[in-house]
Amino acid sequence: MTSAAHPDLLDRVRSRLAEQGAEPTAARVADVLRSEGRLIGDSAVLDVVDALRRDIVGAGPLDALLRVEGVTDVLVNGPDAVYIDSGRGLQPTEVRFADDAAVRRLAQRLASTAGRRLDDASPYVDVRLRDGTRFHAVLAPLARPGTCLSLRVPARRTLTVDDLTAGALVDAAGAELLLGIVASKAAFIISGGTGSGKTTLLAALLSYVDPRERIVIVEDASELRPRHGHVVSLESRQANVEGIGEIPLRDLVRQALRMRPDRLVVGEVRGAEVVDMLAAMNTGHEGGCGTVHANSARDVPARLEALGVAAGLSRDAVHSQIAAALDVVIHLHRGADGVRRVGEVSTVERQTSGLVEVLPAVSFGVDGRPSTAGGSRRLEHLLVRHGR
Repeated sequence: MTSAAHPDLLDRVRSRLAEQGAEPTAARVADVLRSEGRLIGDSAVLDVVDALRRDIVGAGPLDALLRVEGVTDVLVNGPDAVYIDSGRGLQPTEVRFADDAAVRRLAQRLASTAGRRLDDASPYVDVRLRDGTRFHAVLAPLARPGTCLSLRVPARRTLTVDDLTAGALVDAAGAELLLGIVASKAAFIISGGTGSGKTTLLAALLSYVDPRERIVIVEDASELRPRHGHVVSLESRQANVEGIGEIPLRDLVRQALRMRPDRLVVGEVRGAEVVDMLAAMNTGHEGGCGTVHANSARDVPARLEALGVAAGLSRDAVHSQIAAALDVVIHLHRGADGVRRVGEVSTVERQTSGLVEVLPAVSFGVDGRPSTAGGSRRLEHLLVRHGR
């Protein structure tokens, strides 16, 4: 940053332009600088103009990072720590903010573009920006070491199975197995941690659904864009600044069932919508699928149980629904090298106790090569039962 674009000077210029209701053009900035007693050259004026425009347009100093090919996440931990994730773990960048006030201004401006309030009375926000970017912010002092921003970049294109194998997510044999699950119309859940590639894999697999089938996708924030000729997407809506207008995911799942879906897809299951999704999969809607946060495939029943019980179902009812509705769990994880991979494909079994258990069928090593496990015979029966 040049001396002409010092934070204190920028704040004064910004305030003066705001009082005038003026855009930061070179002529107006030069006038303000002269009124401040600053005589600087044309290049310095342009530096100030560029700095102000970055501060009021797009994502400011983060814009360049958001445009980098392959970047999925941009994270800001206060003014001096900005990270990106390109699929191989978090990496620090050289981007810095002048101070926490600059991070706060950016956060408030991005929130306001989505019609949300962000201030000391409402110090956190989770919204989707106009370009599809998922934006979350928590203001200091709630967040330390300063205001924290998280931006999830929407996929620029939907990957193919060849892309997944080239990126080491799975090998050719594993990809063939996953496509077999999709073609068989078995109901499946993709599980994994944050940033493990669940949405990326689901979008890729949905692209291989029979083109004669209608896919209806329900999401909290629209991210799934499969390469398929018949896709309808429904997106939930948060309440506006007056606290009205909310449309929850559960309501949209119910609407989706009235839209004659051949495949009902819930982008991320994380609330009461699990009840309607499992009910739909258990009432003739084959091939339903979605994603869920879980530490392992074995933890998926417990995760769905927690969501279902919170929504009002009994534990036994949740497990009965899971057993009747869900066939396969595909689990993703990040290796020690930061690379996202398919860890295992598991089947869903109901035990004599009535509870559901997930049995590993095929496990994938670091090289992506599959090896069969105890649930492999059950998986073969599922694929045969569903016509594969």
